[in-house]
Amino acid sequence: MKNTIISTVSKVILFVGLTFRGHTHDYTMLKQEFPPEEEWFNLMEVYVDSGYQGMAKDYAGENIQLPHKKPRKSKANPETSLTDEQKLENQALSKIRVFVENAIGGLKRYNILVHRFRNHKESFADEAIGIAAGLWNFNLNY
Repeated sequence: MKNTIISTVSKVILFVGLTFRGHTHDYTMLKQEFPPEEEWFNLMEVYVDSGYQGMAKDYAGENIQLPHKKPRKSKANPETSLTDEQKLENQALSKIRVFVENAIGGLKRYNILVHRFRNHKESFADEAIGIAAGLWNFNLNY
């Protein structure tokens, strides 16, 4: 099961998307929940991982930060690596994104999200992650 999670640097979870099967790509989930035609991320600084390649192209907003990917190896380019500048940019992005990963890890503290769901109620997974996110945010404040 997968969800789109939007979090602040202070680890507060702002948005929990619908639950999708594990084979769904992250960027596909984002496009279904936030259609690119709207201006969702105009006034925000957005830091995403490499699962969202193409986001800066499809969504309006100047502050969408994606990590650099290593170029593909080919006959024309047999030695592939990132430049030192790109590595430093990825490292700076990683230092910010680690807080979001900590928030996601905080959700998994609630074992209902970690183990296999054996309940057949249709919206059970969405309700469980919503409650876990609320508990996580409550835990941060107290």
